[in-house]
Amino acid sequence: MKLYYSPGACSLSPHITLHESGLKFEHVAAPTKTHQLDDGTDYYTINPLGYVPLLELDDGTRIAEGPAIVQYIADQVPEKKLAPANGTLERYKLQSWLTFIGTELHKGFSPLFNAATPAEYKTIVIDKLLSRLKWVDGQLAGKQYLMGDTFSVADPYLFTVTNWAPRVGVDISGFSNIAAFRERVAARPAVQAAMKHEGLLK
Repeated sequence: MKLYYSPGACSLSPHITLHESGLKFEHVAAPTKTHQLDDGTDYYTINPLGYVPLLELDDGTRIAEGPAIVQYIADQVPEKKLAPANGTLERYKLQSWLTFIGTELHKGFSPLFNAATPAEYKTIVIDKLLSRLKWVDGQLAGKQYLMGDTFSVADPYLFTVTNWAPRVGVDISGFSNIAAFRERVAARPAVQAAMKHEGLLK
């Protein structure tokens, strides 16, 4: 398998998941600014949308979109319990979290990375993000991870997205449950391995 990623982008989530899975994979840097691989290949010829993550299987099949990729990885190693079994209520709860993180948080941060976004609109965006994060903070009360005491593929996605907060001026220091969650996730060897590979940790 090959994971196309860009350091610190949302591709960190499947990158962490791959390390958690123990599956063999190859890292391929696909920087979101240049869209050019190390060998000079135009990334648009691999993913016409130009963004990461993208997972390429050994037979050449390509899977796009982080929430789909992390579930695929989890289903290859059911013994790791990175996702509940398909068809169970718990799996739908996991998919609910992945969808919420993708649509309410991930996309919520996007305008803050765009230099062309007007300042007054950024204020609106940040207020909405903080209201969503306050809700997440409440959901984490008394829990180790989003799904309870078991780490799942939703956790690296929330960890990745909340990593962006200080980069774009969103102060989440007041959310104590999110802070404790982030510390727990950051301490995992797989998380440290992925972040070191991406140059996010020394």
